[in-house]
Amino acid sequence: MTGATRGIGLAVARRLAAEGAQVAICGRNETLLEQVKAEHGFLGLAVDVAEREAVQAMIRWLMDEWGHIDIVVNNAGITRDGLLMRMSEDDWQQVLNVNLTGAFHVSQAVIRPMMKQRSGRIINISSVVGFAGSAGQTNYAAAKAGLIGFTKALAKETASRGILINAIAPGYIDTDMTAALTEQQTEWIKSQIPLGDTGKPDDVAGAVVFLASDDSRYITGQTIHVNGGLLI
Repeated sequence: MTGATRGIGLAVARRLAAEGAQVAICGRNETLLEQVKAEHGFLGLAVDVAEREAVQAMIRWLMDEWGHIDIVVNNAGITRDGLLMRMSEDDWQQVLNVNLTGAFHVSQAVIRPMMKQRSGRIINISSVVGFAGSAGQTNYAAAKAGLIGFTKALAKETASRGILINAIAPGYIDTDMTAALTEQQTEWIKSQIPLGDTGKPDDVAGAVVFLASDDSRYITGQTIHVNGGLLI
């Protein structure tokens, strides 16, 4: 589970653990990672998913610990918002490196052991922004849209080995990212959502649990939208 020290990632890790899964997490904030590990008993390493060798070392460590990896949730994500005309190369590249290339690094590292065991689930956390766009977020939108194409292509590569690759596209969820919005912005967003409210991290976690369960055995290459009807 990447990006699991807070928000959606932490909610997913908790729900999977409640369902009986052994959970390992990673994140870039070592202090926060250690707090979450101590509180919940998860395994975990401080890893930047944008760094390929660090990700490979993490997967080797987990394979040594467990002997198999059944479920991967690619949730790590950052924002560096700004209008394209003023966006720096670094702000563009950092978002793609973490949000898209990070999922590539993790998936590539686990796909060989999953192929050998002829089973596995990879669940990529995309965003409504990857489908609808958002002014000031060309980098984030590009990365999250890229995850959808990545999901579909990898699903076709791995289906014959019993590996299911799916995505979830959350809408506006109450997290640290959305907490930065003003009250006026939040109220405007709610007015655009047919269900009339923003979502909770557990709403996304429930969708992850479904895709990780046997109930989704005949679903691959798909995206579940968790957005209160924002994108219909």
